[in-house]
Amino acid sequence: MEVLLSLLGSFKTNLIIFFGTIIAAVPLGLLITFCSMSKFKPLSYISKTFVWIIRGTPLMLQLFVVLYGPGILFDIPMQNRLLAAFIAFIINYAAYFSEIYRGGIESIPKGQYEAGQVLGLTKVQIFTRIVLMQVVKHIVPPMGNEIITLVKDTSLARIIGVAEIIQGAQVFTKQGLIWPLFSTGLFFLAMCGLLTLLFNWLEKKMNYYHA
Repeated sequence: MEVLLSLLGSFKTNLIIFFGTIIAAVPLGLLITFCSMSKFKPLSYISKTFVWIIRGTPLMLQLFVVLYGPGILFDIPMQNRLLAAFIAFIINYAAYFSEIYRGGIESIPKGQYEAGQVLGLTKVQIFTRIVLMQVVKHIVPPMGNEIITLVKDTSLARIIGVAEIIQGAQVFTKQGLIWPLFSTGLFFLAMCGLLTLLFNWLEKKMNYYHA
């Protein structure tokens, strides 16, 4: 019981990284999407290049860049390793979310935008009243997959010395106990199971909206 309580305490760090990433990356990803789809070409190219770099390099490498980059480039060492993990995870997942958003927005027929313009709606009104809920319906499955992947990816924070659950379990392996390391999988399974139920419920609710 003492070991499980210790692992539960370590898993709180994983949850902090998870929820912090979701809260920041979801709106940031939408902002990146708008930049990528902007008619102002320099902004669009910069945004698309940023997404290409982030999606094309490992999250593990990005963690090291965020942790050591400020010290190497600007002589301002990153003192807080958890903060470094937050920044790396937020940037990484915002880039992935932005592509999901873009795909959802581009899946809406142009005729619906034109219909909104005929009705005299502004671009903001067309997006919020006509497009948004249809986009949400289209992106729930891929967003669900990415968010479930995020649960498991939080374990990568140990690479830069953040005391998450797997690193906490490795302490016990030095004491001759191997089972705590394998039992960490139960925590991830439970979290992923809850999220799976949540996204299944959301998909059923979104069936009321048809593109």
